[in-house]
Amino acid sequence: MNRADVIRRRLRSERLVGTPFSSPVEAVAWLGAVQSQDYAGAKWGLAQRCEGVVTSAQIDALFNAGKILRTHVMRPTWHFVAPEDLRWLLKLTAPRVHQVNGYTYRQQELDTAAFRKSGAAIEKALSGGGEMTRDELADVLKRVRMTASGTRLACLVMHAELEGLICSGPLRGKQFTYALLEERVPKVKPFSREEALVELTRRFFTSHGPAQPQDFAYWSGLTMADVRAGLAAVGSDLVHENVDGKPFWFSPVAAGELPEPKSVAGLVHLLPNYDEFIAAYRDGYDVLAPEVKEALERKMDGLAVHIIAAGGRVAGGWRREISKREVVVTTDFLRVFSKREHAALRRAAEAYGRHLELPVRIEAR
Repeated sequence: MNRADVIRRRLRSERLVGTPFSSPVEAVAWLGAVQSQDYAGAKWGLAQRCEGVVTSAQIDALFNAGKILRTHVMRPTWHFVAPEDLRWLLKLTAPRVHQVNGYTYRQQELDTAAFRKSGAAIEKALSGGGEMTRDELADVLKRVRMTASGTRLACLVMHAELEGLICSGPLRGKQFTYALLEERVPKVKPFSREEALVELTRRFFTSHGPAQPQDFAYWSGLTMADVRAGLAAVGSDLVHENVDGKPFWFSPVAAGELPEPKSVAGLVHLLPNYDEFIAAYRDGYDVLAPEVKEALERKMDGLAVHIIAAGGRVAGGWRREISKREVVVTTDFLRVFSKREHAALRRAAEAYGRHLELPVRIEAR
């Protein structure tokens, strides 16, 4: 296996080629967690991996119904997670996120007593099926004489998420709300920490492999000691091959037959900014084609926010401008595209338009 093989296997394991998912819910569960601070972009990332046309509104409906949750669970940033996975994920990852946040907690003068007070106030306010925006939670905290704005408010709310007190509620227009986790998420059989570690290890390398151990540590926020323990415990479900002297782990069952180079050569994907195909790996730009590395270094400051991938390699960037009448996709290439690739780009943009239920127009930068 070489680096080109790694990219082709990742395309298959992440379902950007091969058998698509039947629904966004299945996609989230397969991937384990999906980075989603850009909510609209993350929805498009899910839609690209599913069969047929999955619209933004359809994913909103799943989100509002609690079939997909969005909360702080790793690194720390927002992720989509499946409801049945949230509790065991938090058990495994929350202590590390608290550790990462420790300096900011101290800077904001937040200690155990402060978090206990804020948690009690939030729980009382949301009890009985309540749903509140962040600003409304701030008002709740101010009523119990707590300073709750800016970074301090963000820490108080995130702490409540990490402790499993709250999670995402349904959208209220374009605003996100919070609800009590115990009222919104069905109970499932609890995992021990060791069981959670094995499950997340298996899930990551099955859905994101081939990947290196440090990729898993980066993605999950776990220590390298945890990563090594997880790989040792997962058994024969995962295998590894060395590429340039480095071990790349993957599931031999999920990987299947290695896709032929010609099967991915003409593929073009309009990936969102934090797509798992890029953001899940410590060096996401390892998927650069050699000929575009110099161009990327020259243009990095001006590169469009989202990624154009051709044959699984970064080949440019794109921006979206959405209005009520249309969506404009502006492209910024890092190399010359062939006619075949331009046609594939057009198809990808049209698929994005169907996702948004809008006509699409492409403009070259």
